[in-house]
Amino acid sequence: MAGAGNAWATWRGWMTRRRTEAAAVETPDPAVHVHVPERALQVTPPPRAVAVTAPDSPPYPARPAHPAEAVPWTLRVAAEGMWRLLLVGAGIWVLLQVVGTLRIVALAFVAALLISALLEPTVSWLRRHGVPRGLAAALTFLGGLVGIALVAWFVVWQVSANLSEVTGHVNEGIRQIKSWLETGPMHLTDTQINQFSSQLTKVIGTNSDQITSFGFSTVSVVVEIVTGVFLAAFCTFFLLYDGERIWGWCLRLLPVRSRMSAAGAGPRAWATLTAYVRGTVVVAFIDSLSIGIGIYLLGVPLAMPIAVIIFLGAFIPLVGALVTGTIAVLIGLVTHGPVTALLVLAVLLGVQQIEGHLLQPLILGRAVRVHPLAVILAVACGSIIGGIGGAVVAVPLVAVTNTVVGYLRARHAVDEDVRAALTAAAAPE
Repeated sequence: MAGAGNAWATWRGWMTRRRTEAAAVETPDPAVHVHVPERALQVTPPPRAVAVTAPDSPPYPARPAHPAEAVPWTLRVAAEGMWRLLLVGAGIWVLLQVVGTLRIVALAFVAALLISALLEPTVSWLRRHGVPRGLAAALTFLGGLVGIALVAWFVVWQVSANLSEVTGHVNEGIRQIKSWLETGPMHLTDTQINQFSSQLTKVIGTNSDQITSFGFSTVSVVVEIVTGVFLAAFCTFFLLYDGERIWGWCLRLLPVRSRMSAAGAGPRAWATLTAYVRGTVVVAFIDSLSIGIGIYLLGVPLAMPIAVIIFLGAFIPLVGALVTGTIAVLIGLVTHGPVTALLVLAVLLGVQQIEGHLLQPLILGRAVRVHPLAVILAVACGSIIGGIGGAVVAVPLVAVTNTVVGYLRARHAVDEDVRAALTAAAAPE
């Protein structure tokens, strides 16, 4: 207990001393004078608070009034172009379907256009020398028919005159092939060859129905060809006789604002077509003459009929003469063996290189400015769509389209310049 009392006394003494010191600080002694500057006695107001504003943030976009306004502009432009492209593609597809259904009529009319482009300069020459239009068209048309008939007669005459020789060469070629199968690396026997022949005969007998149907389809194709020939001849005569009035009637079917452009593009398209047909005839003649002389010197029979076929095939640029020339390669193989066939193939490839690198640029380059890649693609697309007729028509169609589009673009640019000049002249100074 005594220790607790001492501790309590000690704590009370310490607290008393603290109170005394605090009272002395709060009540200064009057005898002690402390100088305080007036500036220290002035009360400085606290600094004014500066308002700090947050940077402007874009407001949340309001919901568009129409759903189309929420679509980005680029996507809207792409969609507009796509549906228009789809409509154009659908229109082209419908047009191709109609042309495919009326294939005979379409090909006959296009053939008439090509023949008219070839014969029209003759009609113009006769009219310049005082021959009436009807008589000039009739004379030119009859002259063309006579020329075609003479060529056909010559081909038939050559084939019939050399048929026995060709048959003998074919039989000799078959005998050589049989001998090679027996004595060559295959070492076949007569029994195996006869078995193969009997199997081939059996296959032909089994598929006789298909062969018969193919024969009927061939007859129908012949009928279509004859019909197309007569229709093409009919159209050719009237295009030669009344082509200008037919073109004027076609112009009157167009809207008034489009007639001037069509009237300017039409003659240019016709000039391009005429130049193409003339140049193609020259190139085809040179190809057929060169290949015909080559295979004649090599001793291949039917050289002249093959040359005529090559002339017709050369109307398909770059590939026609080569494809039709394979007939000469096959005949050379059957009649004279593989060496002659290789030589004929070398002649074909040489003439093909001359045509592609010299004749086509020199004769057709200025009139028909179409890249060789475009020619190949056009021939491929034309053959897929319309067969041989489509392959013949494809390149002149591309050439005419190129001319028309170029003319319309140039005319549009001139119209824009004239319109800008008139606007500048009418503006007040």
